[in-house]
Amino acid sequence: MALSSFDIDAPRWDQSTFMGRLKHFFNITDCRTALLPDSRLDEAKALVESCRAGSVPPGTTVEQLHYAKKLYDSAFHPDTGDRMNLIGRMSFQVPGGMAITGFMLQFYRTVPAVVFWQWVNQSFNALVNYTNRNAASPITPKQIGVAYVTATSTALATAVGLNLYTKKAPPLVARWVPFVAVAAANCVNIPMMRQQEILNGIAVTDENGNKLGHSTKAAVKGITQVVVSRITMAAPGMIVLPIIMQRLEKYKFMQVRPEDRAKKLHIHYLLPLYILSKMKSQ
Repeated sequence: MALSSFDIDAPRWDQSTFMGRLKHFFNITDCRTALLPDSRLDEAKALVESCRAGSVPPGTTVEQLHYAKKLYDSAFHPDTGDRMNLIGRMSFQVPGGMAITGFMLQFYRTVPAVVFWQWVNQSFNALVNYTNRNAASPITPKQIGVAYVTATSTALATAVGLNLYTKKAPPLVARWVPFVAVAAANCVNIPMMRQQEILNGIAVTDENGNKLGHSTKAAVKGITQVVVSRITMAAPGMIVLPIIMQRLEKYKFMQVRPEDRAKKLHIHYLLPLYILSKMKSQ
């Protein structure tokens, strides 16, 4: 195949199958790409743009083109082509989200700790949502501020309220409070950040890319799916890990002195990473 005719935007894997979509998203969320310098990402962007223009540098291989597209998809906004900030990239979600989740699951006993880590989490989510916003539906700074304050307030009110309410409940119930707070905040944050799409609709095109008009129904459906997927993605770590930790704490090696409590925190965010690495190695 002549590389000049290589379609770099064509899916590498069949997107009509679950495994094809899974490979695609594992590819663009590879956290190793977050460690690369901007100069390397800019080189990948230049190669992708050259391929789109039908001018591939001599000696370039298909594998190099696939890797360049991987870096491009991981770091550049699909609508604007601008390089996204590191924290907002999908490739940063595994290490960033995992660390914050670990802290929320560990520091849930006191109100100040709950307030601080819920604020950190919502700030992180707001930045991710803004970074990956639909450029075709611009949002004003005022709308961004209202969405951020509303989501953060919802998370804090839910977390603090449930934290106080579950003081006499079994310890496991209290450990699930962060998940409920995160779920409640997602139900507010995402629709608020993408309110322009709900109000004005999103562009609808045919199979050839021809614009047919705008649809508010498609926007509501899409945003609803995003909310559900965000909550579903948080569920395994924030529901299952507390159960594991609750059982582990019955063993002597987990019954540490207060000054050694930080050691327990490692389990919260290293365990998901260990499981993920095992899944990728199979």
